[in-house]
Amino acid sequence: MTNTQVTLVQIDNYGPWTVTPEPRREADLQTMQSRLFADISQFVGSRDGYVFFTRFDNMIAVTNGLSVADHELLQESIGNRYPVTLSLGVATGTNPVQALSDATARLQEAGSAQDKHRREILEGRVIEDAHRTDEDVQIAHFDVIDATGNYTDELNAFDSFIEIEQGYAELMRHMRYSHDSLSFFVGGDNVIVVCPALEETDYEDAIYHVEEAVDVELQVGVGRGESAHDAGYAAKHALETCRADGTRVELGW
Repeated sequence: MTNTQVTLVQIDNYGPWTVTPEPRREADLQTMQSRLFADISQFVGSRDGYVFFTRFDNMIAVTNGLSVADHELLQESIGNRYPVTLSLGVATGTNPVQALSDATARLQEAGSAQDKHRREILEGRVIEDAHRTDEDVQIAHFDVIDATGNYTDELNAFDSFIEIEQGYAELMRHMRYSHDSLSFFVGGDNVIVVCPALEETDYEDAIYHVEEAVDVELQVGVGRGESAHDAGYAAKHALETCRADGTRVELGW
C-alpha cells in the first residue's frame, strides 16, 4: 500500500499581482515563473522530493521525507528572494489524487488564491519518520517508443510537439480517472506518473488505451521507494530495461 505525501504549492495573489499597478511584461513573468520553479525544484529535490510545474502559479510536489520545518524554510527562502510569497497545503493518502484533493482543500479553507490578505499559509500534515516505509511512493516513467524516429526526425518541431502532447493528454486523463494517478509531462517525450499501488496489468491497460485513442505507442518503467527520488530512480532503471529488451512494461522490484 502506498502512502504519498503531496504538497500543493500556490503563489499568493498572483493573478492580481501580474497586472498591478499595470500589466507586467510577459517575458518578465515567464522568466520569474521559470526561476521560481527551478528554485523550488532544487529545494525539494535536495530532500529527495519531486516538483511538477503544472500551471506555474500552482505546482504539485511529492514531498515524502520533508518535514513541516522544511516547508517553513521553503516559504522563508522564497519570501526573502522573490516579490511573491507561497502558500502550501500538505496531505497524505493511499492514492495521490486524494492526497492532492485534501491538500487543496486546506488552502481553499484558508482563503482564495486571489485574496490579498492570505499570505504564506502552511496547513496540513506530514508522514512522520517512524511511519515511513520503502513502498510509500510508486512512480511510473513513461516515454514514447522511438519518438526520435517517428516524430523528431520526421516532422517539424511543432507538429512533433502536438503528437507527443496528444499522447500525454490521453495518458493523463486515463491515469487520473481510471487509476487515481497524477501524470506530469517532464520534457522531451517523458511523462512521470505518481501512482497508488497499481499492478502490471494496470500499466498494460494504460498503454493499450493511449495507443487505441491517439495512436501513440508508450513504454513504461515503474519503481517503488521511501521517497519520490527512490521510486523515480527505480522507474528510470526499469524503463532502460524496456528500451534494451523491447518490452512495454517493466516493474523495478
